[in-house]
Amino acid sequence: MQVGVVFPQTEIGGDVGAVRAYGEAAAELGYRHVVAYDHVLGADPAVHIGWRGPYTITSSFHEPMVLFGFLAACTDLELVSGVVIGPQRQTALLAKQAAEVDLLCRGRLRLGLGLGWNRVEYDALGKDFTTRGRRLEEQVALLRKLWTEESVTFTTSEETVLGAGLCPMPVQRPIPIWLGAGAPVALRRAGRIADGWFPIVPPDQRLVDARALVDEAARAAGRDPATIPFEGRVSWSDGGSTLEYRLSQWRAVDPPFLAINTMGAGLTGADAHIAAIAQAAEIWRA
Repeated sequence: MQVGVVFPQTEIGGDVGAVRAYGEAAAELGYRHVVAYDHVLGADPAVHIGWRGPYTITSSFHEPMVLFGFLAACTDLELVSGVVIGPQRQTALLAKQAAEVDLLCRGRLRLGLGLGWNRVEYDALGKDFTTRGRRLEEQVALLRKLWTEESVTFTTSEETVLGAGLCPMPVQRPIPIWLGAGAPVALRRAGRIADGWFPIVPPDQRLVDARALVDEAARAAGRDPATIPFEGRVSWSDGGSTLEYRLSQWRAVDPPFLAINTMGAGLTGADAHIAAIAQAAEIWRA
């Protein structure tokens, strides 16, 4: 089981030194990868009356692709977006950014994509919130073409690439695409087209049911479910006292990947998060 950490987007602040210190500490502690969440814009609750989203205009988010370019120079961690909201972006530009990150980190990028929930972002970026599921599937096909073919001609419902290509190309051809999957339609999508998936459930009967849907869709698409890995996630929200128990639950289902998330635990600043992942490292090694 490869263990990584979730970059504490909303709590690490804008200090570049703190970002570097966190990445270097994670690598020195033996973690293998870092997962970064994504949000381009936060909504202002004073404007969007009744706003119930978990993030607002005061929630800090480093842009994942730029962040990864920085971390690629600081560490040898695998860089994982968990997840970038693909359908609110131009596919060719996303392909270019991902290819550049993969080049800079020497093939250590795992591109996690998802639909997102924030209509405010979609509106501001000029993308249709209601067609995001269809658009995501089209993006996966186009991304893989752009990462593997010198000259691409491809048309989706919203985009056309005509005799164009990326240069330089990524190290990984194609870069692995993982999908966030919670709803049944998303789980089936992961089974059909993803290189891996992020469950949005704990390791109980809900994970059993989710895996069954992924596996069923994979077999229907002529794929071997055993070749589609998933990554578990453990929250530090209750501190180290319960982490050992939660890790034991995940070990029972033996995920190929696991990430420890210290966001939402009342920690402030890089030092507090580094101390938490240091304690977590001692626990999962025990």
